[in-house]
Amino acid sequence: MFRLIAFKAVDDPERCQKFIEGHRQVLESIGVKKVTSANDTWVNNPDVIVVIVESMEDGLIYGGARIHKANAEFPLPIVEAVEDLDKSIRDIINKDLDAGTGEVCGLWNSRKITGLGIGAIFMSKACLALTPKLGLTSLYALLAPTTVKLGFETGYEILTEVGNNGTFYYPKLDLIATAMKLHDAINLPLTTPEFRESVFKIRNNKRLLIEENYRGRSVQLEYTSYLE
Repeated sequence: MFRLIAFKAVDDPERCQKFIEGHRQVLESIGVKKVTSANDTWVNNPDVIVVIVESMEDGLIYGGARIHKANAEFPLPIVEAVEDLDKSIRDIINKDLDAGTGEVCGLWNSRKITGLGIGAIFMSKACLALTPKLGLTSLYALLAPTTVKLGFETGYEILTEVGNNGTFYYPKLDLIATAMKLHDAINLPLTTPEFRESVFKIRNNKRLLIEENYRGRSVQLEYTSYLE
């Protein structure tokens, strides 16, 4: 059984280090040695929330994601990633600062849980469940080709104002990343009904036992939020 945990990065340095190491291993396995969302400066950012998938048997972390709330001191990872390619990304995000905006980034999962849907799907649900608590009305993301479909399912739209209709060669020249934005992270009008239902169920419970079926396989998760 797995536990899905949400916590402030500055509150749990030990789990943050496990997240960093797991993310690094996954990136290196596909030939990527450096991306902006994989540096470790975020561990000192009070506006970073970490979501992890942790085994209840051995305490190992099998996947994770982060939510960065935009602030004046720490640029969002998407800004650091593509600003050299398109400087307009900073101005676009700055327009959303007063309303509350952020980014979901650093999403990864171990190959040991590939196919269970625990990684990208459940962590995306947990991230969207947290947006009202964090004061976020919109979200940005820089997605790999394999997760763009999930982006659409969760309500994101391609940010066509930047790059080549929203795409960049990143983190290296033979890989493409797509900039996307979730315009209404509270009501989720473009999110698929099934996905939205799960998100609101998590929002209404600080602790929840979730049992879902993914591609014919039953997965049991305990969701716990350590956020006030």
